[in-house]
Amino acid sequence: MELKVGCCGFPQARRAYYKTFPLVEIQKSFYQLPRVKTSLNWRHEAPAHFEFTLKAWQLITHRPSSPTYRHLQHPIPENHREAYGSFKPTPEIFHAWKETLDVAKALEAEIVVFQSPSSFGPGPKNMQQMRDFFGSIERDGLQLAWEPRGHWEPEEAGQICRELGLLHIVDPFDGREKSGSMIYWRLNGTGGYRHRYTDQELNKLVTMLRKSKKKKAYVLFNNVYMWEDAQRFMQIWKKRN
Repeated sequence: MELKVGCCGFPQARRAYYKTFPLVEIQKSFYQLPRVKTSLNWRHEAPAHFEFTLKAWQLITHRPSSPTYRHLQHPIPENHREAYGSFKPTPEIFHAWKETLDVAKALEAEIVVFQSPSSFGPGPKNMQQMRDFFGSIERDGLQLAWEPRGHWEPEEAGQICRELGLLHIVDPFDGREKSGSMIYWRLNGTGGYRHRYTDQELNKLVTMLRKSKKKKAYVLFNNVYMWEDAQRFMQIWKKRN
């Protein structure tokens, strides 16, 4: 199995990070897209083998009532608020995707992550909006990946991922992926963001990967101790393989 390990965001200076990990998931792009020029600079300063993935802009997935909107450089006008979030197939959301795609191209990313909030449940309206959105956008060769939050049954999430050609993202301690040719795990901390993974937990991850029939896996740590935990995980992986 080809394994790539990294963090969700840069917990250390970028140059130190590039020397330690082969992969990062850009988080800033969810809150406020970086400029294309900034993204090009990140790509040029990183080693050639280094890989970026990124989260799609929150305007696509989250409604303006989300507290994360406070990070926007330009607030959404009151009379346009209903046009954003929940994968609505609106001109505003399609434009937000185009800008996300421009950043992905600048980073030479291969995967874009869509993370829906817990309020986005598996009702017929939401599922149809996903179909309309993902069935209309330009993908430009990207692998699109979706991390559902909330009350989605794994099989239900897997079914719509298969229908729409999406990679099903999971935290492996909460459930297993049901769609996709590769693994993409986001380790959000057992019980919360402040969780520090034990050696036993990291060994369990290695065991799960070794049992998998997938040929490629992305393992992203998204907790307070991500810098230390991701390095420990890589050491354990190397010892057991």
